[in-house]
Amino acid sequence: MEKLDQDSLHALKVAFCYMPKSIEVNEFDFAGRVDKVLQDIETVKEILLANDTDPDEVYGEINPDDSPNSCY
Repeated sequence: MEKLDQDSLHALKVAFCYMPKSIEVNEFDFAGRVDKVLQDIETVKEILLANDTDPDEVYGEINPDDSPNSCY
């Protein structure tokens, strides 16, 4: 898989911040689309990982003033 350029990677990170977390995906909010939404979330996570980006760290990177400080 080819790496994304920096602008595209940044855009994907921003979009990922607005995506629901997997735990938030339910039949009430995503009627008939739960499996598709979960699959899309996993696809984005895979692309981030392939570009040396930890999906769990993206929100803090994009929104440093709105993120709790890490203790590790």
